[in-house]
Amino acid sequence: MSEVFGIPIQAFLGQLLIGLINGSFYAILSLGLAVIFGLLNIINFTHGAQYMMGAFVAWMGLKYLGINYWAALLLSPLVVGLTGVVIERLCLRRLYQLDHLYGLLLTFGLALVVEGLFRQGYGISGLSYPVPKLLQGGENLGFMYLPIYRAWVVVASLVVCFGTWYVIERTKLGAYLRAGTENPRLLQAFGINVPVMVTLTYGFGVALAAFAGVLAAPIYQVNPVMGSNLVIVVFAVVVIGGMGSIFGSIVTGLGLGVVEGLTKVFYPEASAVVVFVIMALVLLVRPAGLFGREA
Repeated sequence: MSEVFGIPIQAFLGQLLIGLINGSFYAILSLGLAVIFGLLNIINFTHGAQYMMGAFVAWMGLKYLGINYWAALLLSPLVVGLTGVVIERLCLRRLYQLDHLYGLLLTFGLALVVEGLFRQGYGISGLSYPVPKLLQGGENLGFMYLPIYRAWVVVASLVVCFGTWYVIERTKLGAYLRAGTENPRLLQAFGINVPVMVTLTYGFGVALAAFAGVLAAPIYQVNPVMGSNLVIVVFAVVVIGGMGSIFGSIVTGLGLGVVEGLTKVFYPEASAVVVFVIMALVLLVRPAGLFGREA
């Protein structure tokens, strides 16, 4: 069969792959947002800027220090995660008992400041980051050409996403984290340092965004607005999956990436808004999201 619904199979599978790649980024970014909101009740609008910072730290590490891609996958999330720890300790800690709107406004302001600083220093033309030699080239599958790096992005995202889900939902550490959101005083009575745990949780959510930034650097050009172009869609993904739902963020991110990719095949004009149309429909039927818990 050379066509699918009247579309050449190569074009169909190519867009399906692009959708799966975009879905991988949606999944890992929305996972970071879900971790931060679900465990800290903070709407982290700085997430897009932290994703951009992850890509820039990898680029600067290669340009100025000769740090290769594989080392950047570890070091960039660590560096950006540490900046998240500083933000949490100096700013966000004062907002936990206030309305969610205050956290949203603060993180939105921080995102504008970070993006402005990088725009001032590097402009918005974009900087290239090379694909590592091990992942260059592709495989001819007969019906399509599969770039090795893009396949790696999908696999790495799935491993990180489901690994995070397992730790939070199936381990003792995850039980402590969930207990800390519901009854921190009781958890502290058992000798758990809840403030430190909260700080590290925010740092981990930020590190997930930076990890996605490193994965994206060889595919998209590294530029200061790469996060702001993506974060609105990622917030829509989180809302559809259910605010704070770890599993919902992963499944919805991957699914909506595929839907968006296929929409570009069958109805390209709607590809930019299909995610928001789905969000509106889901909120009409189930305000808590597909995997969220009703209040």
